[in-house]
Amino acid sequence: MLKGKRMNRIKWLGLILLFVITSAACKKSVKGETQVYPTPDPVGTYALGADVSWITEMEAAGKKFYNAAGEQQDLLKILKDKGINTIRLRVWVNPTSGYCNTADVLAKAKRAKAANMRLLIDFHYSDSWADPGQQNKPAAWVSQDFATLKTSVYNHTVDVLTVLKINKIVPEWVQVGNETNNGMLWNDGKASTNMKNFADLVLSGYNGVKAVDPATKVVVHISNGYDNSLFRWIFDGLKNNGAKWDVIGMSMYPTATDWSAKNTQCLTNMTDMVSRYGSEVMICELGMPVTDAVACKAFIKDLIAKNKSLSNNKGLGVFYWEPQSYNSWSGYKLGAFDDTGKPTVAMDGFLTPPTP
Repeated sequence: MLKGKRMNRIKWLGLILLFVITSAACKKSVKGETQVYPTPDPVGTYALGADVSWITEMEAAGKKFYNAAGEQQDLLKILKDKGINTIRLRVWVNPTSGYCNTADVLAKAKRAKAANMRLLIDFHYSDSWADPGQQNKPAAWVSQDFATLKTSVYNHTVDVLTVLKINKIVPEWVQVGNETNNGMLWNDGKASTNMKNFADLVLSGYNGVKAVDPATKVVVHISNGYDNSLFRWIFDGLKNNGAKWDVIGMSMYPTATDWSAKNTQCLTNMTDMVSRYGSEVMICELGMPVTDAVACKAFIKDLIAKNKSLSNNKGLGVFYWEPQSYNSWSGYKLGAFDDTGKPTVAMDGFLTPPTP
């Protein structure tokens, strides 16, 4: 009899525990229906990310963000409920607007930390945009000789990361340059002109990152992740000239009609980067026209699966670039929020498990 009572008590305790877990996993939307929100992968596992570097500038201009039910919320809350667990932030040296300088990056990094999100820092080593078409030196560095330029890269890297560390923020990853298809800090560091100079600049950034925290992984980031010949040229050149890195970063911006073929080419390239250099691989940027949200969702899901399939867990994560840039903010039309400031179905590509 005593044994039977004990068994009944255990059954009741089990039912109570099940009820508590179920209740915690669900919440009511403003319309009243029960919704189950995804739990982001914990720190140390796969990164589902978004670059939201425009967030402070958009908010200052009066832009607001809303969940699918039309409820105004903080952007990071909306993204987290879509499965995003990591934030990427770009750093400019001395931008005229002030946005993306050290103080602005710190403010955004604090918000990411408060939201319990991970962090990727992206050094452009410029006062403005650095990409395959432009890698302009900061104004303050223009007249420097190459030896001083290497020191400036090191010092700038250390200075920004030290400010973050003082505030108890240590990024898991740091990009040394942004989409450096032909090097950076032109013309001194243009890869097609002087690969050794480019490698020396990457090494200066690498050493700066490791000086602040040796556990932070250094990313070298190239666009067109489907272009294996470009990646072999850059990374063979860096390796042969003494540069160091931990992670190979890629960008992927296909169309609604060619994304499947490009993803297949990207998988071939990622697999080659793992076998050729032993590197981990991350998709640091992706995007597709906001008008192609359904195709974009399929593209994201497929690219995540391909990146995750790399041997020895070498695939680290994927990042949407400025998904919140609705109403073509700054003329950008590859976001993943609609004209009312709500996420499109494209963002469901990050959900784990994906929505049907």
